[in-house]
Amino acid sequence: MKYSLDSEKVASATYELLEKRGVQTSQIAELTYFLQKDYFESLTLEQCLASVESVLAKREVQNAVLTGIQLDMLAEEGKLISPLQEMIQHDEGLYGCDEILALSIVNVYGSIGFTNFGYIDKLKPGILKKLNDKSTYEKHTFLDDIVGAIAAAASSRIAHRKQSEAETKGDAPGS
Repeated sequence: MKYSLDSEKVASATYELLEKRGVQTSQIAELTYFLQKDYFESLTLEQCLASVESVLAKREVQNAVLTGIQLDMLAEEGKLISPLQEMIQHDEGLYGCDEILALSIVNVYGSIGFTNFGYIDKLKPGILKKLNDKSTYEKHTFLDDIVGAIAAAASSRIAHRKQSEAETKGDAPGS
């Protein structure tokens, strides 16, 4: 049988897994707003949500979400090989593959996303604080970074669009 990928199925699975793991797109939009509110006075949560949804529409992002969540779930079930099981289960500080996967999302929207990701990853506001809680059964070694990366990419997308709008209007510095 010939392999054929169903793009709608991949997109749907991405949203379903995020929701199953307790993450709403509105919570990612709040993180995006947190990152960009000081730079754009007229920014709304609706604009941030639209940007998050645009980021989630990209196949590279969907692949990262599905892969990271699957690894977190396997860690919860104790189904990974040792010592990988222990590293993911305990969110080992020197295990950086979770950040590397997240950076593949950030990279889709340029270098400004890297600084946004580092900032939000350090502060862990909003849903990131909950996902980073180590006292529960749930393991979110990958998901906390993925959610932060989606917000960082969405905020980068907003920054690029706002710059483009300013240039079009002749309001950008140097115009």
